Amino acid sequence: MTKTTHDGPGFLTLGEIKEFAGFSAATQRYIRRSLDVAFDRKDAVAVWSRDAVEMASIDAQHQFYDRLPDIRASIPDSSVLKDAEPFLAQLVTVSAFDLGQGRLDCFAAYRFLYERLIGADARPWLPAAFCAAASMPHLPPSKRKILLQSISEAAATATGWSKRQPSFYPEWVDKVDADSRAY
Repeated sequence: MTKTTHDGPGFLTLGEIKEFAGFSAATQRYIRRSLDVAFDRKDAVAVWSRDAVEMASIDAQHQFYDRLPDIRASIPDSSVLKDAEPFLAQLVTVSAFDLGQGRLDCFAAYRFLYERLIGADARPWLPAAFCAAASMPHLPPSKRKILLQSISEAAATATGWSKRQPSFYPEWVDKVDADSRAY
């Protein structure tokens, strides 16, 4: 008889997929678009822009995301404040851009995206970066309130974080016409 475990890689990936499925359609779209921009998976402008405003937003996102390699390289090994400054300053700036786009409507969506953009080693720093970016004056007060209320006490006061890298990276999937499928 085999023992079934619920903490294996497949169950963890399924949990990531379920978490992503719980986000709004706009949030899912923004996360997929952001991953395409960050990792040059596809021509983000061709896939994601529906008008000139989105095209300009994607171009701006490319400029902000050009900082991601430096952010990844500067993740502090300790919680010493002087070591955190170069990392957090850049992370908060890029985070403020993403929150300003209005598609990441809660800490969970932000965390989901940034675990993939930067990696698991950034987890301890994400609550601080999120709160700093969500408090910035470029966001309307009502939006700041919603964002800041979305971070749970458990997320803000966690005593430890997993080092496991995310395994689910959502992508654009073309729609298939049901009438044209071969049976």
